[in-house]
Amino acid sequence: MGTLSEKRVLVTGAGQGIGGEIAAQLLAAGCRVALHYHSSRSGAESMAARARESGRKAEAFPADLTREEGATSLVKEASAFLGGLDILVNNAGDLVGRRLLGEIDSAYWQQLIGINVTSMMWVTRQALPFLATAGGASIVNVSSLAGRRGGHPGSLAYSTCKGAVLAFTRALATEAAKDGIRVNAVAPGFIGGTRFHDTHTTRESAADTVASIPLGRAGTAGDVARAAVFLASEYDGFITGATLDINGGVYAA
Repeated sequence: MGTLSEKRVLVTGAGQGIGGEIAAQLLAAGCRVALHYHSSRSGAESMAARARESGRKAEAFPADLTREEGATSLVKEASAFLGGLDILVNNAGDLVGRRLLGEIDSAYWQQLIGINVTSMMWVTRQALPFLATAGGASIVNVSSLAGRRGGHPGSLAYSTCKGAVLAFTRALATEAAKDGIRVNAVAPGFIGGTRFHDTHTTRESAADTVASIPLGRAGTAGDVARAAVFLASEYDGFITGATLDINGGVYAA
């Protein structure tokens, strides 16, 4: 496990939830961090301000990653601020809303692919030249248990997208290895206290899900962040193309 002190990091979707906790733990580990946000401006800007007060280099960057020019400008601005890139955390994504297969129209399908897959591809493509010159770099993609085994009813499109994130991770790991870039993923299960589940999961469904978890509790954003930070630190390690499952024992690959 390499030291993270002064490593240059871009985290997408860093304004709240899992992305916010990943960014916070990377800052605590000594990284310089560019915090991307789309709708969670206050969370990203307040974290950046707190980091600067404690002597860390951090800044918040707004961008709509469903637009190619948004992804391009984000990476350009973040890398200029940081002086390059050592680590990329692709966290941005959303379920949008639950729809059964018969309710899915083309616009909704393309919207979810854009938010969860295409945006990640655009950001990663733009970041690769910077990561390739870092002398050892790390990409961490945030997928989901839904991408492993499918999700609850109404999450078919989202599950498909998160499965694509895992395939993207494995394929890019092979492609980017020649440049010393390691590519891994985390696949969280039920993570309580996040806007995602507060928005898309009923209390009854959440209670049923927690009751089915062998460890007997919901996960936390901190549980996911610790795993993501570990994989980020493997910029000079031997782990690539791997997925860390963080679900309390619900699924084991």
